[in-house]
Parts: sequence; C-alpha cells; structure tokens
Amino acid sequence: MVVKVDLTERQAKIIEIVKRNGPISGEDIASQLELSRAALRPHLSVLTMSGHLEARPRVGYYYTGKTENSLVTKALRKIKVKDVKRMPVVVKEDVSVYDAAVSLILEDTGTIYVVGEDGYLAGVVSRKDFLKSCIGGTTTRSMPVGFIMTRMPNIITTEPEEDVLDAAKKIMEYQVDSLPVVREEKNGKLKILGRFTKTSITGLMIELCGEM
Repeated sequence: MVVKVDLTERQAKIIEIVKRNGPISGEDIASQLELSRAALRPHLSVLTMSGHLEARPRVGYYYTGKTENSLVTKALRKIKVKDVKRMPVVVKEDVSVYDAAVSLILEDTGTIYVVGEDGYLAGVVSRKDFLKSCIGGTTTRSMPVGFIMTRMPNIITTEPEEDVLDAAKKIMEYQVDSLPVVREEKNGKLKILGRFTKTSITGLMIELCGEM
C-alpha cells in the first residue's frame, strides 16, 4: 500500500535536522526547534507513521530515506479510529462558559464538544476559545458556551471506520487537539461517539515503536 503524506513546514524542518544529526533524540530535536516535547511529539508520530523517520529505544530518531510502505504505516492502516477512541466530554449549548470551562479542567481535556437540544454535534470549544473569552472580559457565568464555540460546518471530524493514520493527518493539518468521532444520521446530523486525540496518536506510537 502506497501512502503519500503532505508534510508541513515544521515536519520538513524535523526531517532536515534528523538527516544532519541522526540518530538524534526527541529532546535534542525539540531544543533545535525551540519547541516543547509535547508540541513536537505529534509531528514525530506522523513522520514515523508515514515512514520518513524510524525510532529506536535509547538510540533516537533517524532518517530512513523512505516515504512509503513502512511497517508502522502498514500497521496503522489496519487500526481504525473506533479501536482507540476515547469517551468525549460533552456539554449542552446553553451551558455557561464558566461551567464548560470547569468541565474541561475536571476532565483534563483540551476540547469540549457541544450538542444542541437534539443531542447532535453543534460545536467545539478549545482551551484557546476559553482563554479568549476570559481575556475579552466576557461574563463567563452568564454567557452560553454556544457564543464562543466553533460551529458546524467548520468542525473537522473523523468516523469510526477511518484509519488512524488519516485521522492523525487531519489533526496535524488543521492544528487541532482532537477530532470528534461521529456517525452521520439519516437526518444529516452528526451523533458524537467519541474523541480521537493527540494522546491517542502518541499512545499508538509508544505501543508500536517503543518509548523514546
């Protein structure tokens, strides 16, 4: 199976660093890019999944010269989003910004999914959205979360049967923390079944490649 991955500018820089210095640890790559390990980790996951890089425990990342057909890529093509999805954190559209932010903190998540009165996906709220509302002086206890959420159709989603590599590429391309896992109903609306996150990607890579 041939897999083509369109690299972001940052991912291209990572490959150049690894070409020059490999094998190299993730910590050293992050230092050269002036990034945290957390910010770097999803990029390394995508590059490893796509076969551009390989990783060996206690050795580091190195450039393979391959852009397709890696064993990890083949393995990930067989894993579906439904196999690794997590429980979503969901609130109703009329819940206050304050209460939604409390849910975000208590559930230790980066994104809250918002449903309408009918129970279907209506929007998404991220940490950045909450931060903007606080900086803007919003009365968070009285303003409904629907006022600050990103609404459909401007929400990137995934489906249970999508393979995890394609879902991971969406996360990197659109620079989001997670994707709602949805099923389209006959009425055209989306039912939330779970969430696919950067942590999901990292967990898979640790399992398949070993922790760096």
